Amino acid sequence: MAQIRLRNISLAFGPDKLLDNAELVIDSGDRIAVVGRNGQGKSTLLKVLDGEIEPDDGEIVRSDGVRIARLQQEVPSGEDHRKVFEVTASGIGENAAEALRQLETEGYTEIELEGTDIWRATADIQSVISRLQLNPDSKVSSLSGGQKRRVMLARALAAQPNVLLMDEPTNHLDIDSVIWLEEFLSKITATLVFVTHDRTLIRKLSNRIFDIDRGTVTSWNHPYDKFLQLRAEALAAAETADKLFDKKLKQEETWIRQGIKARRTRNEGRVRALKKLREERSQRRAKIGNAELNIHTENKSGKIVFSLDKISHSLGGKQLIKNFSTTIMRDHKIAIIGPNGSGKTTLLKIILGELTPDEGTAVPGTNLEIAYFDQLRNQLDETKSAADNVSEGSDFIEVNGERKHIMGYMQEFLFDPERARAPITKLSGGERNRLLLAKLFTKPANVLVLDEPTNDLDVETLELLEYTILSFKGTVLMVSHDREFIDNIATSTIVLEGNGKLTEHVGGYSDYLDFSSSKSSNTSSKTKDTKSGHPQQKGNEAPKKAAKLSYKLQRELDQLPTAIEKLEEDKTSLEEQLADPAVFKDANKLAEVQAQYSEVQTDLEKTFTRWEELEGMANP
Repeated sequence: MAQIRLRNISLAFGPDKLLDNAELVIDSGDRIAVVGRNGQGKSTLLKVLDGEIEPDDGEIVRSDGVRIARLQQEVPSGEDHRKVFEVTASGIGENAAEALRQLETEGYTEIELEGTDIWRATADIQSVISRLQLNPDSKVSSLSGGQKRRVMLARALAAQPNVLLMDEPTNHLDIDSVIWLEEFLSKITATLVFVTHDRTLIRKLSNRIFDIDRGTVTSWNHPYDKFLQLRAEALAAAETADKLFDKKLKQEETWIRQGIKARRTRNEGRVRALKKLREERSQRRAKIGNAELNIHTENKSGKIVFSLDKISHSLGGKQLIKNFSTTIMRDHKIAIIGPNGSGKTTLLKIILGELTPDEGTAVPGTNLEIAYFDQLRNQLDETKSAADNVSEGSDFIEVNGERKHIMGYMQEFLFDPERARAPITKLSGGERNRLLLAKLFTKPANVLVLDEPTNDLDVETLELLEYTILSFKGTVLMVSHDREFIDNIATSTIVLEGNGKLTEHVGGYSDYLDFSSSKSSNTSSKTKDTKSGHPQQKGNEAPKKAAKLSYKLQRELDQLPTAIEKLEEDKTSLEEQLADPAVFKDANKLAEVQAQYSEVQTDLEKTFTRWEELEGMANP
């Protein structure tokens, strides 16, 4: 059954329409992901559905009894001293919390209120708060970002909506909170319409896609991966059709410009058709291009980029890091994950030398050129325009040794001249992210530090950022809650598990989960053996201590990073040869290079395996 129907909805801010004759139907039980580039109107569509924004034209039909609630993108940033119960109650009306508090002070007992509307409302609010695992008496100002997000969700659910709208619900949540939210939303019965950059969340929750592109909203009744395939095919077909259209228009323009004789005999119907072609072409809105993200690396860093030796650090009496050691080598791409407040940003600051650990040492390598993408975007000056933030007021900048006009450079990051000249207070969250990337990439770097880079980015820019990082010939440290982003990039993952414990694992988030699952399974198996009368140790015999590596093995372990580095350089050199068209013209040379490449790949895998084996023996 249709709950909301949009008929010929149009809405414009400025010269371009965000919604252009949109026709949409939202049925009961739908779980719709809204996708599209930053600035294309995803948040605006939710506001139109909610009734906060009235369209310029068209009709919105909401079925009788439909109740709509919206989870907004931003959590409260100020000091909100209200209790969780009060904020949640405001979801059924701004005066609801005050009314409930007044009844409480007037001395009504629960028995006297039982069965009344106010009693039922109180019970419903308490139920929502309990489901979201919140304390009704906690002050919102004392909560973490993730808990504040839960309060905002509780507020949205308090009205018992049958349509729930959500704008970037995973922003600023840690991975555990994202997984909790994912599981919670999968169980509620309300129709969901949500905007998110989290591809894993889209895959697990959505059964339909609304794609906003240049004012047109297209509904796809398919899961996300099928949508990606069909959209790519549709875009290719549209591009072919546009080329044929432009060819025909060019032919007709040539005909109309022919000489006197042709003009005397020309067909007036054909002239009218040409005018129609011109009008149709003028109304076609050009496809938005891809941002061009390129990180210039001028000089290689030293082999060892950062070395941490038995570091410990506490903050506000809480132990964040305890006796942690690691060596970060050149070209490694390391993800840092953990719950909010566990110390991820603190660890980054210690690594970068911005913070001195309470104990232990953090030693940087040599020849480091660091580009730092900070979570709070503090590197952006709110008093300046977008372009001036990048160029410091100059009309030209130098990037990769090439002098570029600032407007040309800004267009590479999808800022047209109007947006480039706008104060950054007018930019969306995603546009700010792109602006900071544009600013960072003006300078050469061999170490890239990214603190929550994926927040607010549209999926296309996010995938391009992934490709850029993978192609980056340098070291990457990143804090992120985006599971797919981590899996696609990370060569290893540092996990802050709480109480100061840090562990390091090869691969991305899924690899860490597999390791944790395997470890848990082994522990469970040992426990069962013990309970069944088959203990692992005989009598009171203590577990054997792991033996230290012999001198020979320790020496082998110390030499392996150099060997790995040499093999990776050989691999890069061979890849460059395979990319050379001249090599493909020589069959013998091609076969030789391919054989060498296969051999180096095999050696590299074996060397990595041996390094992990010896590391495991040295640090059991």
